[in-house]
Amino acid sequence: MLQFKSSNFANTCILKLIYELFTTKEFCFFVPKIDTLRALEIKSTGYSAFFCSNFYELTNDYFSNIKNRYSNFVVLLDENTSKHCLSPLLIEIDFLKNALFIEIESGEQNKNINTCIKIWEQLSHIKADRNTLLINLGGGVICDLGGFVASTYKRGIDFVNFPTTLLAQVDASIGGKVGVDLLSQKNMVGLFSNPKAVFVYPAFTTTLSKRQLSSGFAEVIKHALIADDSLWKLIKKYTLSANTVSPFIEKSIRIKNQVVKQDFEEKNLRKVLNFGHTIGHAIESLSLQKDKNPLLHGEAIRIGMLCESYLSHKIAGLSKKQFNEIIQYLIADLPANKIKLADFATLLDFMRNDKKNQETTINFSLLTEIGKCKINCTSSSELIYESLEFYRKLRG
Repeated sequence: MLQFKSSNFANTCILKLIYELFTTKEFCFFVPKIDTLRALEIKSTGYSAFFCSNFYELTNDYFSNIKNRYSNFVVLLDENTSKHCLSPLLIEIDFLKNALFIEIESGEQNKNINTCIKIWEQLSHIKADRNTLLINLGGGVICDLGGFVASTYKRGIDFVNFPTTLLAQVDASIGGKVGVDLLSQKNMVGLFSNPKAVFVYPAFTTTLSKRQLSSGFAEVIKHALIADDSLWKLIKKYTLSANTVSPFIEKSIRIKNQVVKQDFEEKNLRKVLNFGHTIGHAIESLSLQKDKNPLLHGEAIRIGMLCESYLSHKIAGLSKKQFNEIIQYLIADLPANKIKLADFATLLDFMRNDKKNQETTINFSLLTEIGKCKINCTSSSELIYESLEFYRKLRG
């Protein structure tokens, strides 16, 4: 179901801003002073991500400066962001009072070309021209799909991202990858296209369920494992909470942004960000096909990181000690998802069709040690099966 709505449809709701900073010495290496934290600008490849507690003030300033460039403002959202995030924005952000809204159903199962067609039709219906700005207000699906819709409508209109989930804030909104799934295969149709800006408001994470929060934190874990052993040490001591996750969001954005700035189109270094995703995407695709309540992206990536840590130990030199350290952490919050032996061949087929592969070779990015990652690794089918069996036995 896709709905087109005017700006007066939302009832007022209260977003409580909970913004606690860590004060212990071990966190001081990446927590800025509170006055600086009001609006940190993280410059990326042709745009900036603003990590801000003064979200409403900053967005009002930004849009007042650009409003004359655009003929229309259109907000893409789903029923979750409509319910939990939109009302205070309508009250606090002036430009939204005249915006138009397109609402789609949430969920990875709706991240497909059919949803895009419906949105393109709605844009055409309201006579959106090439000077229209699309604002993506939502999680990873909204940011990925919305960016793709904008980048292809009339050969491209501008878009900005307001990521509202932890996953979107640390991953989907940064890096310029936009696209949709095809036949349950993750992100098979897409392109590289940057937003004009990204506004990361950590208070949005207080609207998330524990499951959604944990799913998003999987990408923070990944960034630590591939690039920052000191962050990994902090993660191991940390109890996840929306009230205190802000410093991890900022650090994670910086890690990903540093990689992307060096290799925007994923020719080389950016492949490190795929750790856990070759197997993880296959598991997510299978779940989308078979499960009534499919795995969330981060849940599948947790399983993928566990399996690919096994491969890292067998292939890339990850020590037994560090391998066990990673496994003991990951198993504490694994999703209740069991893989059957009969699924292994299907999972391997998904991996063989992964967009990162060259010809028939399945490509992995694997850990050599915590904080370091090696790209362009290959594995035999037998060893991949071993890693899946390792996970299957852990689940019992």
